[in-house]
Amino acid sequence: MAERRRPGYSVHRSVLDEGAVEEMAEKCETKSSLSEKVKKSVRCSGPRMKSCLLGSVPVLSWLPRYSLRENALGDLISGISVGIMQLPQGMAYALLASVPPIFGLYSSFYPVLIYFIFGTSKHISVGTYAVMSVMIGGVIERVAPDSNFMIWDNVTNSTTVDIITRDAERVRVAAAVTLLSGLFQILLGLVQFGFVVTYLSEPLVRGYTTGAAIHVIVSQLKYTFGISPVRYSGPFSLLYTVLEVCYIIPETNIGTLVVSIVAIIGLILAKELNAFLSKKLPIPIPVELLGIVVATIISWQVNLNDKYGVDVVGLIPSGLQPPVVPVASLFGQLIGDAFALAVVGYGIAISLGRIFALKYGYKVDSNQELIALGLSNSVGGFFQCFAISCSMSRTMVQENTGGKTQVAGALSAIVILFITLWIGRFFEELPKAMLAAIIYVNLHGMMKQFLDIPALWKSNKIDMVIWVVTFILTVLFNPDLGLAASIGFSMLTVIFRTQLPKYSLLGQVPDTDIYRPLEDYNQVRKVPGILIFRSSATLYFANAEMYQEALGRKSGIDITKILSAKKKLEAKRKRHEKKNDKKAKKEAKKNKREVEKDIAIIEMHPEPDPSLPRAIVLDLSPVNFLDTVGVKTIRSIHKDYGQIGVEVVLACCQTGVVDNLQAGGFFNDKVTKSCLFSTVHDAVLHCQSFITQSRGEEITGTHF
Repeated sequence: MAERRRPGYSVHRSVLDEGAVEEMAEKCETKSSLSEKVKKSVRCSGPRMKSCLLGSVPVLSWLPRYSLRENALGDLISGISVGIMQLPQGMAYALLASVPPIFGLYSSFYPVLIYFIFGTSKHISVGTYAVMSVMIGGVIERVAPDSNFMIWDNVTNSTTVDIITRDAERVRVAAAVTLLSGLFQILLGLVQFGFVVTYLSEPLVRGYTTGAAIHVIVSQLKYTFGISPVRYSGPFSLLYTVLEVCYIIPETNIGTLVVSIVAIIGLILAKELNAFLSKKLPIPIPVELLGIVVATIISWQVNLNDKYGVDVVGLIPSGLQPPVVPVASLFGQLIGDAFALAVVGYGIAISLGRIFALKYGYKVDSNQELIALGLSNSVGGFFQCFAISCSMSRTMVQENTGGKTQVAGALSAIVILFITLWIGRFFEELPKAMLAAIIYVNLHGMMKQFLDIPALWKSNKIDMVIWVVTFILTVLFNPDLGLAASIGFSMLTVIFRTQLPKYSLLGQVPDTDIYRPLEDYNQVRKVPGILIFRSSATLYFANAEMYQEALGRKSGIDITKILSAKKKLEAKRKRHEKKNDKKAKKEAKKNKREVEKDIAIIEMHPEPDPSLPRAIVLDLSPVNFLDTVGVKTIRSIHKDYGQIGVEVVLACCQTGVVDNLQAGGFFNDKVTKSCLFSTVHDAVLHCQSFITQSRGEEITGTHF
């Protein structure tokens, strides 16, 4: 293979410090005042108003240009497929949210239409989502537990749950927390807070969703075994629930268990067949829909509820519910849960939306997505929906069946409307065990995320730790508390990374202006008399002291010891001067010369110890910012090492760091910008010139 030819370059210029660069580049000192920025932001014009309107209501920008010829058929097939898929998932996830199944269908209709108008992603399928549903279920079980609705049955002389009253109250709680989470999302979107998702790294999100999936599985065990365990809330509630299930498992309803096993096996086999035939079929087989249709027919024909005690869905009202204002008195109890729902729902949706936007070459507006999801949840709250997000499984179906725009989502909502108005009541005999089986089978993708652990171990062990800790915290605590603790731990790892940076001494790659760590390269050479020091992290209050200590270790200079010795000698000299009177003037002068000779060993030795540097270059190129402690640290290093005759210069190419030094008072009459250079090479050339001048030698050039 022929050697790849690279172009060469040659630059001839003077050594430039920061002051010279600012003079040559004519740095602009004028900045807009706050009042000017405010006036500019509120200034209105026709083009700006149009842009604002189209940005706030994206459907107005793309729908008029919608191509029926290119997109209509794919969106139609995709919309029908996703709508059919929404039916079983909506009903199943309603069980997770602890509300009647019909409200899962409402949540698959109203919010989807709102997102169609305000959303910017063309491919994601918004609607009910397992993680969001189990979070809402945890909130509902805490605020409206069964114990609040116990009534005395005179016939059986025992207490029973008033299901009608309980469900009505739980729907009110779900609507209130949904509205509140939507308002949070709208507020965050209006203040341009879309970057909040950056705190949800991919390992954190995947570990969190896997932990939440465990909560989902445990919450469905009662429908699988036909038992009624006590639902616990708070930390370690999952462990208590599992122990409760194990304790009452002898009470298992055999009919329900048989339905669950048959349903799970049937769904798994059908999905495997679907995957096997995926390349031959134009659209995937609606496995879940077929499953609930078959289960409903069998339940109706065999009368599973009456003969075998198998719990079924029950009454499903036809038509849509009128809007109802959520109960504001519940908001105080739900603020924390609503914020967690807002962050999790947005984080999952924007993550998936960006994946498809990158794949198909368009842009997803993170702040507009917040507003779109917020409006979907806020409007849904008035129509008794529960909080929604984006489903990975439905999104994949929407994409694979040819969906190209948000029209597919709107068509899926129309399918749900048709089912709600005319077909919903036919599923009243559907066993809840079948819905639980659908949930189990749909969680297989999340369970595969356990394979992230060995992959992350090989690529990034800290990310692996974040994944594992997030999973454990989510399992041990409720999903909302687990999310907060996981974000805190993730941010803590960032602090640890900045507190434990890699400190390096740099050397020169021969015949270049490139500098690399001496310990990492065999051909890199140390520049004689000059120590080049770099930290891999930014410099701020948390690691400022360690920065100074590392510089002392790398340079071999115990600056504290040397300065202390110098102060002692200075004090000794002054004491000698005071003791000597006029009669012993000559002797005092002699003692003074001896003391000054000792001090000169520290300050200006004609032949310094070759193991100690004559100059230090602090490479600040990895530093993103300097706080006041960081600036004081740099000032202290410059002053202390300067007192023992070691020149300290800075190498930095980031304007923000220069501004931090300026604002922190680093520069003054004695310390000017002549000690700051744009590149390490400029700083090294300056130091070589300083060393040569200090030796009284003639400078013949600026090259090595």
